[in-house]
Amino acid sequence: MGTYIFSISLILAIFIVFDVKDKVQTFSTENIPAREIAVDYYLMFIPVYGNMFSPLFTFISIIFFTSKMAHRTEFVAILSAGAGFNRILKPYLIGAFIIGFSSLLLSHFVIPKAQKIKIGFEDKWINKGYSTDDKNIHKIIAPNTVLYMESYDNRINTARKMSIEKFANNKQTYLLKADEMKWDTINKEWILTNVFEKTITQQNRLDTLKKDQKPIHKEKHTYYATKKIKIDFSPSDMWRYESKFETMNTPELINYIARETQKGSNQIEFFEVELHRRTSFPFATFLLTIIGLAISSRKVRGGVGLQIAFGMLLSCLYIMLMYIFTTIATTGFSSSVLLAVWTPNLIFCLVAFYFYRNAQQ
Repeated sequence: MGTYIFSISLILAIFIVFDVKDKVQTFSTENIPAREIAVDYYLMFIPVYGNMFSPLFTFISIIFFTSKMAHRTEFVAILSAGAGFNRILKPYLIGAFIIGFSSLLLSHFVIPKAQKIKIGFEDKWINKGYSTDDKNIHKIIAPNTVLYMESYDNRINTARKMSIEKFANNKQTYLLKADEMKWDTINKEWILTNVFEKTITQQNRLDTLKKDQKPIHKEKHTYYATKKIKIDFSPSDMWRYESKFETMNTPELINYIARETQKGSNQIEFFEVELHRRTSFPFATFLLTIIGLAISSRKVRGGVGLQIAFGMLLSCLYIMLMYIFTTIATTGFSSSVLLAVWTPNLIFCLVAFYFYRNAQQ
């Protein structure tokens, strides 16, 4: 645990130094308050990146610490005294549980709050206010209901050339068009300008028509200078994807996924990946702990350096698999997001079992 805390503190200190070097000109020219830099950015920086590299540095710490014990032939003495590999593994798993459970709590509850503050600071001072460049935006805001916006300015929460269409049996039943749609932050509703509203009534069962009877098709057109509406769409729906799922804690993320599923949104996979990743990533701490101990508890020629190099190779392989299967999940190639996110862990379960069976007994 001491090696883990020291190593991850060291790498975070290095990251902060390089980040300060890259942003020192922005910090000085924008006259950003020192408290905001220290608290809103770098204090939030620590849990986000610390948790990101936690499994990797758990693995490196185990290999570094255990290799030194093996180099001094301590494991030969322990095994000769009658303690088996399972008994040696026990304190390592206790340490892995402490780190993994802490990482789990951070991922589900603490880091979303930290990300919200950190991203807010970046958008305010570094990104000069996030601005979306999307054009011709379509959003499913309810079943069979589509919102269209020609453009959207997130800085003033205003959409240009918008329309809302409702459908039934692949036929349009309602149309609302406006030149501008602006968010009312007090009443939490949209204010439309130069509005055209069309309601369509039509007969679906043509087989019920009598002889020489025409099907019912009526349209009601209404014009308004301004009109207020409440729909299941708010400015937060136009945030960047990372700003949405990274800043929501797990209960909020689950509720958001449920709402988007009801709407028929086609971006559900991004949020489901984040939800499952928050559990699967800390679980890797246990797998890497078993692998690290099994590799480094045996005294080998080449010393600690060779074992650390092999450990780094396995860590990089795990991270590569994680990103590959995450991409597969978000692009729709996998039928199950849960399976795609957990596949790297399932693969490394087999790797861990192999090293465990072949560990020095």
